[in-house]
This record gives sequence, structure tokens and C-alpha cells, in this order.
Amino acid sequence: MSEVQEDLITEEIRSLIGVEWPPVVYEVERTGIRMWARAVGIEDPVFHDEAEARRRGFERLPAPPGFLGVPRVLPGQPEPGPPIRGLNPRLQRSLNGGTEVELCAPILAGDELVATSRIVEVKQRAGRVGPMLIITRETAFRRGQATVARVRATVINY
Repeated sequence: MSEVQEDLITEEIRSLIGVEWPPVVYEVERTGIRMWARAVGIEDPVFHDEAEARRRGFERLPAPPGFLGVPRVLPGQPEPGPPIRGLNPRLQRSLNGGTEVELCAPILAGDELVATSRIVEVKQRAGRVGPMLIITRETAFRRGQATVARVRATVINY
């Protein structure tokens, strides 16, 4: 791999690190729960049948692993949370560098979760296809005052 010739991390990009973006409400609905479970191949009836969910101790249909609801945004509004693509105009392509989900409490149908995000890390690397900017964003999902999930998403811009 070749050395990175220039600093891709501008002062503008550095200034985004640690800044908390405005909160976004995520709606967790039964249809979304069932669709997610089907889409990822989860056949466990607890994610499809409310009677089975109650039988297993949930007051409502629980969300399957990885499903945190759908953001409530108006058409034409930007993607919620801080940008993790397109921060440096020289880098036009993006690749998912991984997503980690930490579930802290059950998420249930009918929940409205408030998500707050911030960029926590920006790195620069040299790769076979050229320079890369690696950006990591963390999002906390809360129901009331309790954090129910944390997501750490990394994107590679190159």
C-alpha cells in the first residue's frame, strides 16, 4: 500500500467529531417488526405472533435483533444524524465498514425511540484503490430516559 499523500481530514471534518446531532424519533411498529423478521429469515413466532409474544413475557410484539424502527422524517429532509458519506469531495465512493448493535433492553411494537448521533472517530488510511477516509458514527436509542440500544456504524469513503 502506498502512503497517503495529503491530509484528507479537513478542519471542517475535525469540527464534526463529538458534535451531537438533533434527535430523531424512530417508530417501532408491528408491520415493520414482521417485515424485518421475514426479510432476514427469522421464523421465530415471537416476532410474528402477538399471542406468542405475550406467552413469552412480552407485553407487545418484540423487535428482532437489529431492528430499531423507522426514522420519522419529512420528505426532502436530509438523512438523520451526522453525515458519514461525502465529507471530502475527492472521495466519491462509500463502503460499509461494519455496524455493531448493542441491545440494552427489549424494543417493543408501539415504542417511539429517540435517537441521537455523533461522529466519534475519523481516520485516514492508504489503500490499494487510493486514499480512504474511515468515519465512525455512534447512535444512542432511548425510550424515555433509558438507553435501549447503541449502534456503532463505520463507513469507508474512497
